[in-house]
Amino acid sequence: MKYAVITGTSRGLGASIAALFLKQGVNVIGISRNENNELANLADENNVTYQHYTCHLANVEKVDKVFSIISDQLVRKQTSCIYFIHNAGTVNPINTAENYTAEAIDSHVHVNLIAPMIASSIFLKAVKKCNIPLINVYVTSGAANRSVYGWSAYSATKAGLNRYARTLALEQEELNTNSKAIIFDPSIMDTGMQNEIRSTSKEAFQDVEQFQQYKREDQLRNTNTVAEVLIDILIEPAVIENGKYYSVKDIL
Repeated sequence: MKYAVITGTSRGLGASIAALFLKQGVNVIGISRNENNELANLADENNVTYQHYTCHLANVEKVDKVFSIISDQLVRKQTSCIYFIHNAGTVNPINTAENYTAEAIDSHVHVNLIAPMIASSIFLKAVKKCNIPLINVYVTSGAANRSVYGWSAYSATKAGLNRYARTLALEQEELNTNSKAIIFDPSIMDTGMQNEIRSTSKEAFQDVEQFQQYKREDQLRNTNTVAEVLIDILIEPAVIENGKYYSVKDIL
């Protein structure tokens, strides 16, 4: 049996990825602060399972506990492959660096970078014992590769996540394991995060008018369309290129 573990399944891209996996006959475990009951119904319709774990990724102790439980559960089952989609993320705080609070920085870095690192470590240790193929997918942003006024935290954590993913891929290659890591750039989508960005003041985020224009001119991709691209990449684990940066803009 194949399993997909996905963070941020309550809405947006995470919910779309989860739904498509369920339709493909893949069992899904979702992690988010709020449950998505539609996914449970979809699982029943497709004769697969959907489990939900409530977890705020800014809480290190909770992250360690929840992902340890999930990894232990999966290595005890007849699991043939695990897809781990590190999708959850936050763009806040959006502001110039001198206006960040200690609390905002702490929460941001934990959600965007520390939680994926902790969860990845837990899963890598677990699958190493039983040689189950593990495909880690780290959802990134173009902001990782450029400086954006008001996004110093977001750009920094996404850049850090990219480097972490590439290093993890290198290590697994050298260790000759069945684990892989890829980076997935979904580009701009019509999500709740986009709503947050568009409502920011120009003083805090100089590019706010450009993002408002994306919405007015219908340039934001539907999350289902983006999810389909990712599923097409993942459907055959053997041909996934370890360490590769996959961008929606290169495919659509």
